[in-house]
Amino acid sequence: MKTTLLFVFLTFLIACNDGNQIETKKDILISDISIIDVTNGSVLKNSYVVIDSGRIRSISQKAVDTALFKTVINGSGKYLMPGLAEMHAHIPPPEVGEERINETLFLYLSNGVTTIRGMLGNPIHLELREKAANGNLVSPRIYTSSPSLNGNSVTSKEEAIEKVTQYQKDGYDFLKIHPGIQREVFDQVVETANSVGIPFAGHVPVDVGIRHALESKYASIDHVDGFLEGLVPKSANVKPSDNGFFGYAFTPLADTTKIDELVTLSKANRVWIVPTQSLFERWFAPISADELLSQPEMKYMPKTTLENWRKTKNSYMEDESFTEAQWQQFDAIRRQLIKKLQANGQGILLGSDAPQLFNVPGFSIHHEMAGMKSAGMTPLKIIQSGTVNPAVFFKAEDDYGQVKEGFWADLILLNGNPLESLSALQQNEGVIVRGQFLSKEMIQEKLNEIAQHAAKN
Repeated sequence: MKTTLLFVFLTFLIACNDGNQIETKKDILISDISIIDVTNGSVLKNSYVVIDSGRIRSISQKAVDTALFKTVINGSGKYLMPGLAEMHAHIPPPEVGEERINETLFLYLSNGVTTIRGMLGNPIHLELREKAANGNLVSPRIYTSSPSLNGNSVTSKEEAIEKVTQYQKDGYDFLKIHPGIQREVFDQVVETANSVGIPFAGHVPVDVGIRHALESKYASIDHVDGFLEGLVPKSANVKPSDNGFFGYAFTPLADTTKIDELVTLSKANRVWIVPTQSLFERWFAPISADELLSQPEMKYMPKTTLENWRKTKNSYMEDESFTEAQWQQFDAIRRQLIKKLQANGQGILLGSDAPQLFNVPGFSIHHEMAGMKSAGMTPLKIIQSGTVNPAVFFKAEDDYGQVKEGFWADLILLNGNPLESLSALQQNEGVIVRGQFLSKEMIQEKLNEIAQHAAKN
């Protein structure tokens, strides 16, 4: 009898221990994967990556017991790299509804974008940022700008002090600068921003000019705004406000020998550049709206949005100021600027401006990368612009942007090496965002649902 009781007791202890083992299983094991080191372009083969509680806990070349994990991903023949950052994103306003907002955030994720910098803030974006950070929203990590500071929203020094101070108190990550601000008001924005400790980024108002903007130490200048105007010699005697869209009207007057001066100034003042080249090579290029709208990703945007894009594109193409020859010259100057700003400036950040004309969230990143490549950037530098560079920009280089122990598990699983061909990024095998695995099948199922909704709107 005593022997029987002892056996039952030991069996009970073993069962309890097995139960504890099940309860303490780690979240994810990625086995036999090739890890891309985005700092130098090397590849660490046959790696085993352990993910738990949202972070990368260990990386080794020794096989790991798969029974210790809730999810095991077979990485044989595949590549692992950090998730990308879309540094000129837009999150829809509350008026479009919660469903559309969530779908937009998922479109970014579906393409491996695990961090976004929202460039037109709204109070609801502060709530979304917290939900994403707390794991209560399937979303990329969110940074958000303030509402727009422009020539209509801030017209005096007093307004500048009031709004900058309030936006900092509200908790926005940075201020968004738009065109139209007068120089003395801009200077007050800068002074107050520096005083309360909030960065500013975005456009370069005409009255400010690129040189003063760079010396004012923007966190980033987006669209390469103001640079082309800065290439026009004083002897041209032009009226600054006649510059056209992003300096297009001044293209024939640009003196490209002045590029190096502006690049040096950007480096000296540590101003990052977000080119959004895809926006220009799609909206402004001599490509028909019909050709752009025939691209597969357009099915994820509402029909009304697509029709608005068509009208805007056609209107621009029909404008008498547009000529293909001037466009080619304009694009060539932008490519020179991007190449030199990457090589000798503070650096380039990956950003496409989505959703804007023909730039579908997430998918537009691939067009942006193609534009960077056309400007002469290497695949490694392009990938760095969306991984380690944003991490440095946000002072989070010890937290994400690499596949490294202790870092957040924001990752992309790929079939090919993007350092050999960036096209490998267009068909991922899954995305991990803060330790949550979204398989290829899960992503496609959600995309199909988004396409169905878009077709009805």
